[in-house]
Amino acid sequence: MHVHNIIPAKEAEPPVSYIVRPATSADAQYAFLIAETITSSAKARGTGIAGRTPEMIRRKILEGKAVVAVAEDGAWAGFAYIETWDDGRFVSNSGLIVRPELRGMGIAAAIKQEVFRLSRELFPQAKICSITTSAAVMKLNSRLGFRPVSFAEITQDDHFWEGCRSCANYGILCSKARGNCLCTALLFDPEESCAGMP
Repeated sequence: MHVHNIIPAKEAEPPVSYIVRPATSADAQYAFLIAETITSSAKARGTGIAGRTPEMIRRKILEGKAVVAVAEDGAWAGFAYIETWDDGRFVSNSGLIVRPELRGMGIAAAIKQEVFRLSRELFPQAKICSITTSAAVMKLNSRLGFRPVSFAEITQDDHFWEGCRSCANYGILCSKARGNCLCTALLFDPEESCAGMP
C-alpha cells in the first residue's frame, strides 16, 4: 500500500502522527462521520458545497477511489475521493474534508496530493477537473498544476452537475445555464503537464 505522508500534529501531547493513504474497506466505518463533517463544515463556512451521503462515501471507499488520513491509533482525520465523468475522459477529486480541530496542520495538502497521485495512477489519460469556492483548495490545486478555466472546458456530464443540486448556490448555476457560478473551475490536463506526478 502506498503511504503518502506522515504528518506530525502541532500541539498534541504526546505528539500524534497522521498517515495519508488510499482508503481500504476497513475505512468504510468512517462514512457517516465523513458525511456529517462535510455537512457541518459547509454550514459553518456559509459557503456552497454539494452534500455527500454516507452510502456514497462508503461506495467510493469500497471501489478503491478514496483517500483517508488517520491517526496512528486509527482515528479518522480527513478524506477525499475520485469520481469519473464522460466515460473516463475527466475525473474529479472531490469531498476534501479534514476534521475541524485538525485543520492548519498540512493534512488537507497531503490528502490533495495523494488523491491527485491516485487519480493519475488509476486514470493516467484523464483530465482532472475541480470546481470550488475555497481559496485553500484553489491554492493546493495550483501547486499540482491545475489552471483556472471556463466551465465549458470541464466535463459537461449531467451527473457531475447534478452533484451541485444540494449546494446553496445551485439556483445561480441554473440561472447561468451552467456557464458559471460562485465556484471557480480548475483543470489539470496531462497533455499540458511536463512535470508529471508530484
